[in-house]
Amino acid sequence: MLPAIAWKKEAVVMVDQRLLPWKERYLSLKTVEQVARAIEGMVIRGAPAIGIAAAYGLTLGIRSLKSETELEKEFNKFYRRLWQTRPTARNLFWALERMRRVFEENKSRKLSELKAILLAEARAIEKEDLAINRKIGENGESLIPEGATILTHCNAGALATAGYGTALGVIRAAFARKKKIRVLACETRPFLQGARLTVWELARDRIPVILITDNMAGWLMRRGEINLVIVGADRIARNGDTANKIGTYSLALLAREHGLPFYVAAPLSTFDFSLRSGRDITIEERRPEEVRKIRGQLITLPDVPVKNPAFDVTPARLVSAIITEKGVIRPPFSSAIKQIRNQP
Repeated sequence: MLPAIAWKKEAVVMVDQRLLPWKERYLSLKTVEQVARAIEGMVIRGAPAIGIAAAYGLTLGIRSLKSETELEKEFNKFYRRLWQTRPTARNLFWALERMRRVFEENKSRKLSELKAILLAEARAIEKEDLAINRKIGENGESLIPEGATILTHCNAGALATAGYGTALGVIRAAFARKKKIRVLACETRPFLQGARLTVWELARDRIPVILITDNMAGWLMRRGEINLVIVGADRIARNGDTANKIGTYSLALLAREHGLPFYVAAPLSTFDFSLRSGRDITIEERRPEEVRKIRGQLITLPDVPVKNPAFDVTPARLVSAIITEKGVIRPPFSSAIKQIRNQP
């Protein structure tokens, strides 16, 4: 599977996910501002991938400096710009905080050494994320029974991570075990990550996939055509409340009504241990044009008022289990999350 993001020849290279599946184009970004705009503009998306992009963006900023003059001031400028890009995705802030710690520990070194150290840390974040995704897949595949039809929402695959994926990582692991499964992918309005990205990823891996519109899920559950739901996450509070792409909450309610398991797959870097519950999660509100238009084509009146929250919060009581790299967390989540956090 192609990487969503990579460091190559003093640039951050990423596939432009806005053009998939029609065109596979790679952008070579060489400044902090270019990376920040790519994150804001959905060139790259998915919480883990956003975190990797931010780490590499910060690296680009420091590597652009010619001297140590006002080093800390420049670092803070780059840091603040990236911090402001996407307010909901926890991995963005987790990665930036990790890079800041490394900067503080090494800012007294020669600039050339600092540049090398920060690049090494950003690369480590990318490498670790790939290993974590595979571990999530390994830990979660036993939850998928033979012959299951799995509903997923948005894209929590290789394109949203360093590779392999979280929710799709679990699906990939089950498929690799030769389980005869199929996936129903919600289209995921308004940005169509399911229709454009999840379907594209699974088709490339020859995993059976069927596309449905977002409003079909309840009826298909009632007909017995869905066995379980698995999604990714952008931020998880310490009580298990989970922020994910808008529409996830509705699917969780439907799953509960029909007695179906509802699973969340996410690395521990997506957990925000400072938040008591999902009420404290900031929900990003995106531009009205994303709802009014599809691929630049108006689908409604050009001046109609629009609500466009990018995420919603699923209460922990609707989540059957959270699949992490350290194992599967089950209710009661508050104590289970605290316990797994403290594991080595």
